[in-house]
Amino acid sequence: MLKIGLIGMGRMGTPICANLVAAGHQVAVHDARPDRAAAAYDCGAAWCHSGREVADGADVLITVLPGPAEVGAALDDAVLDALAAAPDPTWIDMSSNSPAAAAPVRERALTRGIGVLEAPIGGGPEDARAGTLRLFVGGDADLLARHRPLLEVVADPQRITHLGGPGTGYTVKLLVNLLWFGQAAATAEALLIGRSAGVDLAALHHTLAESAASSEFIRRDLPSLFAGDYLASFGLDHIHEQLAVVTSLARDLGTPHTITETVRRLHQDALDRYGPADGELLAVALLEEQAGIRLRTGP
Repeated sequence: MLKIGLIGMGRMGTPICANLVAAGHQVAVHDARPDRAAAAYDCGAAWCHSGREVADGADVLITVLPGPAEVGAALDDAVLDALAAAPDPTWIDMSSNSPAAAAPVRERALTRGIGVLEAPIGGGPEDARAGTLRLFVGGDADLLARHRPLLEVVADPQRITHLGGPGTGYTVKLLVNLLWFGQAAATAEALLIGRSAGVDLAALHHTLAESAASSEFIRRDLPSLFAGDYLASFGLDHIHEQLAVVTSLARDLGTPHTITETVRRLHQDALDRYGPADGELLAVALLEEQAGIRLRTGP
């Protein structure tokens, strides 16, 4: 049994908390929103009024937060000092963070003798509840091996992938998101062309799913769009933030990023239109609005 501190009791943090408690770990949690204390109690975890209180005496501190700004704000010096008081402590960041933004926080942790792993999450709330998340891990391989039993409580053991040193886990998670959002937009444009040309959407979906153009988005997620579900599990502001990080990374590395920038700009336009609403497919909603067509099947 480990003593675990968890910061972030949102859509992903809450089921992660429940699984950690169910596995027999002692879990204390904090969130910037005090109303989430009830969710902590429902999971069987202890509620703390500050991040410092969560980190005090913890063997492992886990952060499950929306993005770089929230992680930076949560891990101030008081929190890191409290965590460093434990013997051989570790911070595991499961947030969709930026490699550049995470670097100074990581360095402040390392100088205090705190081990650091980044393990941003792939999957949604249902995967979190089932304990079958995918984790994109960056950091020391030996530290990952030490904490693999803990991570296997919340993730599919076959989907915990060590990608290299610091920054690699964050980067791959961002690239996965870039490709998914890009595929969603490209697929929507193709469907709008097909629908306007008189092609039945259900037939087009079936054909694309069985073709060389198929993707995980077409096979798994497109039916949600056809049912009118824009996947309200993540905020459009955070989606654009992640795409902007990828664009900035490509610019810094000197690699081509014309398509990346197009995907970012589309989501910027959607953010300007809808505001920071929840919806992973709101850029598709914008394309539908521009075309004057809703991509729907069935009666």
